[in-house]
Amino acid sequence: MPAPVLLILLLAVAALPGACAAAPPAPASLRDPGADRQVLIGVLSHRGDVRARRSWQPTADYLTAQIPGYRFDVAPLDFTAVEPAVAAGSLDFVLVNPAIDVILEVEHGVSRLATLRNGSDGSGHNVFGGVIFTRADRDDINRLQDLAGKRFMAVDPSSLGGFEMASAVLHQEGIDPAKDLGQLVFGGIHDAVVLAVRDGRVDAGAVRTDVLEQMAGAGSIDLADFKVLGARETPDFPRLLSTPLYPEWPFSKLSGTPTDLAQAVVVALLQMPPDSAGARAGDYSGWTVPLDYQPVHNLLRALHRPPYDRDTPFTLADALAKYWLAVLIGTLALVTMALLTSRVLQLNQRLSRANTRLERRHQLILDSVAEGIYGVDLKGCATFVNKAMEQMTGWRAEELIGNETHEIMHHTRSDGEPHQREDCPVYATFRDERSRFVDDDVFWRRGGTSFPVEYSATPIRDEQGQTIGAVVVFRDITERREAAERFRRQEAEQTHFTRLATLGEMASGIAHELNQPLTAITTNARACVRKIAAGRAESASCRDVMIKIAEQAERAGEVIRHIRRFVRKEEPEMAPVVVADMFETVLVLMRQDARRAGVALHRQIGFGADQVMAQRTQIEQVLLNLVRNAVEALADQPRERRVLLLARRNGEMVEIRVVDTGPGLGKGSPEHLFEPFVTTKPQGLGVGLSISHGIVEAHGGRLRVDSTPGIGATFFFSLPYVDKCQGVTPDAAPLQSGGNENDHLGEHA
Repeated sequence: MPAPVLLILLLAVAALPGACAAAPPAPASLRDPGADRQVLIGVLSHRGDVRARRSWQPTADYLTAQIPGYRFDVAPLDFTAVEPAVAAGSLDFVLVNPAIDVILEVEHGVSRLATLRNGSDGSGHNVFGGVIFTRADRDDINRLQDLAGKRFMAVDPSSLGGFEMASAVLHQEGIDPAKDLGQLVFGGIHDAVVLAVRDGRVDAGAVRTDVLEQMAGAGSIDLADFKVLGARETPDFPRLLSTPLYPEWPFSKLSGTPTDLAQAVVVALLQMPPDSAGARAGDYSGWTVPLDYQPVHNLLRALHRPPYDRDTPFTLADALAKYWLAVLIGTLALVTMALLTSRVLQLNQRLSRANTRLERRHQLILDSVAEGIYGVDLKGCATFVNKAMEQMTGWRAEELIGNETHEIMHHTRSDGEPHQREDCPVYATFRDERSRFVDDDVFWRRGGTSFPVEYSATPIRDEQGQTIGAVVVFRDITERREAAERFRRQEAEQTHFTRLATLGEMASGIAHELNQPLTAITTNARACVRKIAAGRAESASCRDVMIKIAEQAERAGEVIRHIRRFVRKEEPEMAPVVVADMFETVLVLMRQDARRAGVALHRQIGFGADQVMAQRTQIEQVLLNLVRNAVEALADQPRERRVLLLARRNGEMVEIRVVDTGPGLGKGSPEHLFEPFVTTKPQGLGVGLSISHGIVEAHGGRLRVDSTPGIGATFFFSLPYVDKCQGVTPDAAPLQSGGNENDHLGEHA
């Protein structure tokens, strides 16, 4: 509770009547159990002193047993003796009806501690009422209105259940007891009223509820002799009843009773067992916390009964004279409250201005960021946006804030399929309270067009650490994608130019490879012509010549087909490729250079390594670069010069190796060979291995090297295996044999 509010409450409590009176010190008997002090409980003897003592002394004995150092006794008091005893201070506690208790509260400052729970037959209740009744044989009295002009007996003018409740009901029926009844007398106790009605000494009477039932249970009367006027039925209240219900008798302490003693009495009463001797004697089932007695105040005020029987106006001077201390304290409290309120208002204004500055600064920071930023709550509705988002999406802030951003600009995927809210990463972020980064998605502009984005979604938490939403930071990656596409095209062009340069370097060997079959074709054709001219042409000999010409033509055509396919711009899609066909292309293109360098080319394809998933032309370029480098490295080798193209199955991958018997790579890290412009050849540019490395990485692999100085080097990489039953594209169809040279390579394999 804030300190100013606590101060005001303390001041208000201190202002109550009697609050400033110092409580008596705790008696020594609480500290010294050997000294007993008598405690008197004044009890209203509404049914006689003997019955009052018999009913309530066991309750006093129970308190004596529960509270050491005190001896509790009951002092029966009739209606007229209660207030003088309280005024004289001769009592410590009082147990009276609520009407008298209200008077004592107003006039003498008594305080209620507990409320009686009446009835011990299992239907205990903490409210009671009044019963208006007559003899059962009175046929002339059947309604309350019939009481006009009749003799009527009540208990006492200050008896709540025995007169005041009945008086209020009669007033509601248009009967003023003081004017309209034939005679109004008071019996002093409830039993006397019941017996007077039974014996015909009066026409009707009023007592509190449960008196008739208790007297019938004791055998004093027969309920069949009576009838209730204005009978009411109330749920959970089975007694005879003619009036509304009011709170039961309270147990109250006088203003001078020690507080610690009163606390001990309250605890004992609330803990009193329903079957204790005191409860049985008093015919009740226990006690409860004090009820609200405002209905009793209202009843007495309506009847102009004490303490509301004064007609003298209560002036301001009277209030100041009686409550001057309370007024003084209240004024000080109001002044203090006014000062505190003024200070709070000043601080609130300063805080509001500071908060406004912080919000503006926060918005300026958001608007200065180039990335789009927006926040959403747990329903997905936007809570803030920055200028960059408005510019990128075309949506204005007022169109976004308070609305679901997913339905506005994240509703559809890039392929046109609906993007369900349940699958949205932003919603998932504040569901599982985990940050996310999405590198490829699309947002939609106000005009209905989409643009590619990458974005991060981060949970927003409050002061208690609870997630209340998410903040999204996104970036338009259109330019990056376009740059990546341009780079990809440039890389493809560079790869294509590299292949052309490679063929340029191999031009003399390829020319020789083509020149041999063409020379053979020319020589055989002219020999056949000379035979025909000389008349010595025979069909068998001409057929042999034509067969040789056809074989050489096919050989030349094979070389040309390999060259054409190698230099064309490849398709970007990957497809199943026969490994033997790629090896054949490389061997055909490198055959002449290998012969010139005295290098033997071999190939070996292991079981299950027949097909791979690849872009054929790019992998052929990689193999051609590796084989050329190996042939050039073997040119000066004095010993055996061999290059082996090897393919073998390794799980779901096919490992391809290019093995040579050269001098190796020497000292230094072989990984630097794959960097651009790094080469071990005197005239090399250092781009072949870099391009090859990039091609292999694009296929999901990695080009690596294993070298042993003086023994050789092995370049190797892996490609995904493809089962034969998946088929091969027409581009990867196997080539026809090129003649004896291919047969020679096959023997080496």
